[in-house]
Amino acid sequence: MIESSPLDTTRAAYDSVANLYAELFRDSVEGHSLDRALVTAFAEYVRAADVGPVADLGCGPGGVTARLASLGVTAFGVDASPAMIELARQEYPHLRFDEGSMLALDIADGTLGGVLAWYSIIHTPPQDLPVLFEEFARVLAPGGHLLVGFFATDDDAQPSVEPFDHKVSLAYRLPIDHVVDLAAEAGFTEIGRMRREPGEGERFRHGRLLARKPVEP
Repeated sequence: MIESSPLDTTRAAYDSVANLYAELFRDSVEGHSLDRALVTAFAEYVRAADVGPVADLGCGPGGVTARLASLGVTAFGVDASPAMIELARQEYPHLRFDEGSMLALDIADGTLGGVLAWYSIIHTPPQDLPVLFEEFARVLAPGGHLLVGFFATDDDAQPSVEPFDHKVSLAYRLPIDHVVDLAAEAGFTEIGRMRREPGEGERFRHGRLLARKPVEP
């Protein structure tokens, strides 16, 4: 497993607020119709392809992992925070939750039908983002699907990544075009992208990318 100072910092930060975070964001798509619809569509793509289970990477307290399971896919969660994993296991004892780093996943090549990275890439230093997308591509089976959610910059096409105070740990706003390019460089084919404007109490725009690992000839 690759360990890095930013990862250690982020892990410790989430461990320290795990209980409060779980109270506030047990299921982080529950309050937004567009987000629920997109996660539902992702589950439909995964079911139709039928090439493996879904890994919810950066699963936190496990609410979205449980939502995926309720949508008819086999899902498990992975998170770098031991405290988050413990909470998820307590709340959803029928589901699998593993501690791990997205930079070096303990998942065999080509075994997943889906990867959900819902706001879990936002704490990754920009120079490490290509490694994440390469890992996503490595663990997905041909025909598998990727759904990424993140905070977006105000200009989708601007080249710069914008750091900000996430209140838990340092995070980054990402241009949507940049995320699409990262996925393309890792071999993904775009299915669709979405920009959601900030809702009540939210500070930033939101970006989403749904992509697919091509089926090999």
